[in-house]
Amino acid sequence: MGIFKASKKTIPVIKLEGVITANARGGRNSGISFAGMRSHIDKAFAVKSAPFVALLINSPGGSPVQSALIGEYIRQKAAQNDMKVYAFCEDVAASGGYWLAASADKIYAMPASIIGSIGVIAAMFGFTDLIKKIGVERRIYSAGAEKSQLDPFMPEDKKQIEHLKNLQKEIHQNFIDWVTTRRGQALETQQDIFTGQFWDGHSAKKLGLIDAIGSLDGVLFEEFGKKYQLKVFGTQKKNLLKFITEQKSLTHQVDTMLSELQQRTHWERFGL
Repeated sequence: MGIFKASKKTIPVIKLEGVITANARGGRNSGISFAGMRSHIDKAFAVKSAPFVALLINSPGGSPVQSALIGEYIRQKAAQNDMKVYAFCEDVAASGGYWLAASADKIYAMPASIIGSIGVIAAMFGFTDLIKKIGVERRIYSAGAEKSQLDPFMPEDKKQIEHLKNLQKEIHQNFIDWVTTRRGQALETQQDIFTGQFWDGHSAKKLGLIDAIGSLDGVLFEEFGKKYQLKVFGTQKKNLLKFITEQKSLTHQVDTMLSELQQRTHWERFGL
């Protein structure tokens, strides 16, 4: 007998797919946000007699704030309902995606899943030489000496870069604290797992970042045979009329293009 009772069960599944960002609406192409996921989380934990709540994760990361909000809310609901949470990582659970996985009591992944990337990154461009070549003069008017810091059209300032790095260290430490608190003694202490490096499923298991190799359906079939059914939360239903109306807006088309580029950047870091 496995860790669950072998009886007909309904398994609530919270689907966490895409880049984590404040304005996301759910689904790989529109990402994950706390506002977009909150009601789905509520509904999943409201399923009566569920043996546990499953998180189905496929995310390369994104906003640390949104990751923390979702992770903490999942723990809150788990405590309120006295229910276990199990995470099942698909292609990638990296950076903020791993933050979400760490909210579970047990983490599964596939052998080729990409796991980890516990770090903080800020990437930008500098255009100072470009605007000189094309004869453009940069003009900024602000109140506050540091209001225009990190402007891509101005030369880098060592003081501003130091300030950014200090902020990153604080956020990184929050990430480290969350993972060490959630994973506890399961973590392999002989290797530094907080460098931003990422691993495949088998390596992640050896390091204690996950508990076992397995998929959602594979684990459920092993425990229940065919005596289970999934109830999935987190999928975005498309409103056809709204979709057609939005496509007429040039602003929406530009926003969509920029969002797609941003998301592609997140996924391509992991070869996906």
